[in-house]
Formats: sequence, C-alpha cells, structure tokens
Amino acid sequence: MAMLGMIDSTPIARNERTEAIRQLMLSELGEYCERKFPAVARRVRYAPDIQGLWYARSDVMAILANTYGETVAREKVASISGRFKGLLPKSLTSRAGLRAR
Repeated sequence: MAMLGMIDSTPIARNERTEAIRQLMLSELGEYCERKFPAVARRVRYAPDIQGLWYARSDVMAILANTYGETVAREKVASISGRFKGLLPKSLTSRAGLRAR
C-alpha cells in the first residue's frame, strides 16, 4: 500500500530518493560554490531529513542565482524541486506549485 500517494513507500526507497536529491543539490552547487559558501554546502550535506533539504533549496537558489544568473538558477532549482514529489507533506508543497509538475 502506498503511503500518502508516494511513489516509493518503503523506508529504503525514501532514503535512496532523499540521498539522490542531496547529491543533486551538491552537484548543482559544484566545488567552487561549496568552497565559497561552505555553510550552505554543510546545510545540504547534513540535512537530517527530506524537509531539511526542502528548506535548503532557497539557499541553493540564492547561490546559484549569484553564480549563474536567476534564469539558470530557477531552472536548476525547478529540476531539484520536482524530485521531492511524493516525499513531503502536502502542506509544504501546496504553495510552491510542486503538484503541477
């Protein structure tokens, strides 16, 4: 039985998806950004759960916008945000438009 309409309902699948999102966020930041903004890289690297990663997106967006420009940053963060589908409570995603993706 799927929990709350989740695609991957097992704890292992949820953990794998969470770690894939974490790695994607770190990859988008890149080594240069990680060195220039170590606090944000640590926030992403050590986020305790999927909600922590969700809230770190705004910091990632700010760094990416500063580095690549807002248009590119929005595209990258939209790609990241789409990966959260089915992992978060609806209350976190309703205002962000995540359900429309």
